[in-house]
Amino acid sequence: MAEAERIIGTPESPEGAGAEPEQSSGPDSGSAGQQDAGARPRGKRRIVVLFAVAAFAYALDLISKMIVVAKLEHHAPIEIVGEWLRFEAIRNAGAAFGFGEAFTVIFTMIAATVILVIARLARKLYSLPWAIALGLLLGGALGNLTDRIFRSPGVFEGAVVDFIAPKHFAVFNLADSAIVCGGILIVLLSFKGLDPDGTVHKD
Repeated sequence: MAEAERIIGTPESPEGAGAEPEQSSGPDSGSAGQQDAGARPRGKRRIVVLFAVAAFAYALDLISKMIVVAKLEHHAPIEIVGEWLRFEAIRNAGAAFGFGEAFTVIFTMIAATVILVIARLARKLYSLPWAIALGLLLGGALGNLTDRIFRSPGVFEGAVVDFIAPKHFAVFNLADSAIVCGGILIVLLSFKGLDPDGTVHKD
């Protein structure tokens, strides 16, 4: 009788109730894990980094212009590296590096539009390099826009304070530098196929 029970119970022992851990590690549970991973956010948005970089670039530009207006304007230029680099205060009614002085209002509108576009793009921003690049653009645009609004000759027509004067090159300021560096970084990121949302694509 014991021999018969042993023979009857044999098929049920490995495949019975004790097999639940094997089912949890099967294909169904693997696909469920992948769905859970896909449902998770890919990471915190980089909005804090974007605005921190923008605030730093803006503050640096604003402070430098205040010092230049107070200490350098209406004074002789200061030579930094001989004739190759000097600080010389000028008022620029045009775009970056002195281009287009007849279109001050248009450049003001463009700067304001850039700021709005960056603010909207920040909602979908997950890439740290893109956050740094857009932060530089935002800080630079805000720096020059502040001059356009608050400096003479009038609102939206104000002349930007420039003071960095390399030899055989246009005079510019730190806001211009931030805009150029941010633009170069964006071009490099685009060539690498990195999108603002953190995804990488290949053409």
